[in-house]
Amino acid sequence: MCAHGGQAMPTVPSARVLVSGMPIATIAAPYAIAGCAFVPPAGNGPCVTAQWVLGAVQVMSEGQPVVIMTGVATCVPTGTPLLPVMAQMRVLAT
Repeated sequence: MCAHGGQAMPTVPSARVLVSGMPIATIAAPYAIAGCAFVPPAGNGPCVTAQWVLGAVQVMSEGQPVVIMTGVATCVPTGTPLLPVMAQMRVLAT
């Protein structure tokens, strides 16, 4: 989710790797954000998309690092962080 409570979802999950039957996400996939509550009087909001800039170091899919809970993502246009709040726990990566 974005820092303002908007829900983020990957737009292009990596369907070549499944965990518990669901596709994983890599840092290459942009995220779409819906429901961001940030409405500045004149400026750069609400959050619309996000992009991961740091993911797994040793786990890749299709040549891209996998998104992990300790990764880093930035929302556009606000520049605030994307906050991972839920992930599968069947496979762990660093």
